[in-house]
Amino acid sequence: MAALEYVQNDSLLGVGTGSTVNVFIDALAASGTRIGGAVASSIATAERLQSHGIEVLDLNLAGQLELYIDGADESDPGLRLIKGGGGALTREKIIASASREFICIVDQSKQVEVLGEFPLPVEVIPMARSFVAREIVRLGADPEYREGPATDNGNIILDCHGFSITDPIGLEAAINAIPGVVTNGLFAARGADLLLVGHDNGDVETLKAAAAD
Repeated sequence: MAALEYVQNDSLLGVGTGSTVNVFIDALAASGTRIGGAVASSIATAERLQSHGIEVLDLNLAGQLELYIDGADESDPGLRLIKGGGGALTREKIIASASREFICIVDQSKQVEVLGEFPLPVEVIPMARSFVAREIVRLGADPEYREGPATDNGNIILDCHGFSITDPIGLEAAINAIPGVVTNGLFAARGADLLLVGHDNGDVETLKAAAAD
């Protein structure tokens, strides 16, 4: 996997959540690369890392991380992302912000000109669900309560349909300012530094944030 080229021996990694990241974890374990440990963005990721004998660290003890590896549900030409389809958006955003470099791995189907076709996840404190939903409607989207278990933080997720996100940084800030919102799945203020795009023919394209913007 191309992302392994960026992992240095003895480094501290942040590791995201999802099927793409699971492939990365398995490849990392098989590669023999020696890392100092990893901070996991979800319980599921922590368990997978530990199953390979990779030490899982607490971010409070690890400090700043060299590298964060994760996937995305959508990416625009500026390497701003929508994430959170797997429900780990809050911890993912924290770890991405605590890392010097964020490498995002996607296939070509995740590339879009304008974010928003994928419903934007918003993590919400349960008592604020209805209030936040009304505020999301005022911002122009249709929020849908995600059925199923709570997030690892004990909160719920609203999947917001209908946004056409031409100002990702502004919308990220506006949603986060609603009382009761923990965070939303726009990774715009802190987008990816590098996007590794897998193509159907097996090629991997590397896009850099500075060039994309």
